Amino acid sequence: MDYRSPPQVIEVAKNLAEFGNFGYGKPSPALTELVIERMESLHDWQIQPNWLVWLPGMVCGFNIAIRAMGKEGDEVLSNIPVYPPFLMAPGNFGQNLAGVPMILEEARHTMDFDGLVSAISPQSKTFLFCHPHNPVGTQFTRHELERFAEFCLRYDLGVCSDEIHCDLLLDPGAQHLPLATISPEIADKSITLMAPSKTFNLPGFGCSFAIISNPELRLRYKKACKGIVPDPPAMGFSLAEAAYRHGEPWRQRLLKYLRANRDLALGRLAAIPDLLPFPLSATYLLWIDARDLAVENPQRFFEEAGVGLSDGADFGSPGFLRLNLGCARALLEQALDRMERAVRNR
Repeated sequence: MDYRSPPQVIEVAKNLAEFGNFGYGKPSPALTELVIERMESLHDWQIQPNWLVWLPGMVCGFNIAIRAMGKEGDEVLSNIPVYPPFLMAPGNFGQNLAGVPMILEEARHTMDFDGLVSAISPQSKTFLFCHPHNPVGTQFTRHELERFAEFCLRYDLGVCSDEIHCDLLLDPGAQHLPLATISPEIADKSITLMAPSKTFNLPGFGCSFAIISNPELRLRYKKACKGIVPDPPAMGFSLAEAAYRHGEPWRQRLLKYLRANRDLALGRLAAIPDLLPFPLSATYLLWIDARDLAVENPQRFFEEAGVGLSDGADFGSPGFLRLNLGCARALLEQALDRMERAVRNR
């Protein structure tokens, strides 16, 4: 997002910079307690301190999960479209990706459970799950998560659930339901990834964490990290603590602003010929079907008109686009104006 982080986070960063020592660090007991309290208050999830494995980022987090849950030649399932590093992660460890296209139900993307069953093979060992989903913005319901958990348990799949956008639910009163809370059985097979970085705009300080309740799986995960994955920097721990301790009023203002940006963008894009925006209930990322534009490359077409969109091909879905709504409203309006002008002047 373009927005400045919460003022208390910026103040802590200034104080640490003034101190001038940018060394290694460990999470404070206070940060661990804040994470535990946050899981209970926001997600009704009771976790233990030893379930936490601290990481310098989410991408390395799910790459390590694939390494911990499978071996070379195994297969990793995931929904398509999906965040591009999901598509590349299995190949980093000699594993194969089986991408299953999502389906539309009343303009909302959801999992194709028949397609998932058809994709299963004897080599299937891991599911890379994005919840809430990037790029389509779906917040999965309890019913969907229960069906998904049943599917994973039936076929003995480990699950790495990337839940980094869990604090960015746009519908008022919505509550994120971590996959691992669905049942003790699915928790036993789950690695849940979270971080303050997307919520509070802190990705450059690299502080994320995995929540793993199964001690044997947690040990395998830690062993897979050894010698490869460093601890987050001391600054990252400190800023994460400031964000979780002081950032809630800022987050509520953020959600209100993003909600208005979403509504503006959906209304404007729906009126532009040959573009189909999809409603989103989570994240600040809007998914758009641009296949009816009948241009060779929709991303390049709009970039030449002065709007930088993400190319759906990178997510496994050529002809689609992703628009980042985490910007000033005036900038969003300017982008939408340019998109409309480009389409009408083809």
